[in-house]
Amino acid sequence: MTERTGPTGAPAVRRIALTFPGQGAQHPRMAAGLYGVSRTFTATMDLAFDTLPGGRSLRTAWLADRPPADYDDVARAQPLLYAVDCALGAMITEAGVRPDALLGHSVGELAAATLAGVLAFHDGLRYLSEYVEVYRHAPPGGMLAVAAGPGEVAAHLEPGVVIGALNAPRQLLLSAEETALTRAETALRRAGITCARVRARQPFHHPVMRDVAAAHADILTRPPLKPPHTTVHSACTGQELDDDTATDWAFWLAQPAEPVLYGPALHHLLNSGPHLLIEAGPGQSLTALARRTPQVARGDSAAVALLPARAGTPDADVAAVRAALNRIVALHGVFPAPVPDF
Repeated sequence: MTERTGPTGAPAVRRIALTFPGQGAQHPRMAAGLYGVSRTFTATMDLAFDTLPGGRSLRTAWLADRPPADYDDVARAQPLLYAVDCALGAMITEAGVRPDALLGHSVGELAAATLAGVLAFHDGLRYLSEYVEVYRHAPPGGMLAVAAGPGEVAAHLEPGVVIGALNAPRQLLLSAEETALTRAETALRRAGITCARVRARQPFHHPVMRDVAAAHADILTRPPLKPPHTTVHSACTGQELDDDTATDWAFWLAQPAEPVLYGPALHHLLNSGPHLLIEAGPGQSLTALARRTPQVARGDSAAVALLPARAGTPDADVAAVRAALNRIVALHGVFPAPVPDF
């Protein structure tokens, strides 16, 4: 690896940014190989299951080799993703990795805010449990990952289909109610545009979610929010999250209906200087996006995933984390190996 240097000729120090995936990244037994192995990870997940209504059932679904049919529904997917993202973030910081910035995709942004001290983990869990009850009322629908830019898909979209996320210059998510999304998928495939369904059963990041929230938001409590102690780059705004926005519940309540600007937020983060991006969540989707950026491709920044790209054997998660920690040491030298938590 070529060593990058700053303007004075000294090696450029990469700042550390943790990234957290959202809906669609979930899979059966995601990160479950760490449960009972990492003390920090295990304690965080146990707190989640003790706090969430129906936590015992959620734990059973998470650990099952064959998950229930509704595993990808908001009622299971988002609380589990939030808990796993937060548990991995707590684990990696306990290991000695101190992030300079945090960036999350969709519900991963709530995990980023939690790690930044905007809200307490138990408050985030309570909010997610109420949030699930609100969005149970959403119409059936979902999201479609498309390997194209907005201009390429525009001619194939009908009213009711919106761009729900901009993840990269030629990678976006469409969101719609089920019938419209199916028609859009058919039209895109006929046009030779690669697309695939995201594991979601509701049309998140679609304007219809505003109506759902307006009709049922009275059940949502608003726990106290604090200014972040660590910089959060918001995938909702595409910029750094300022204190006023971070502590405004109107921002968080609107998020499920707003498009995810993960690509612009990542671009903004990497343009602020060299970073070591560490994906603290299931899969490697955010790491793959990072590796396509010019900043990572030319070696100024780097990207590491804590977990395997897909579910594997029970030992695969532990092996992947250990390999990632060794890679982090090689790239940044932030702590001595082995990490005591394992």
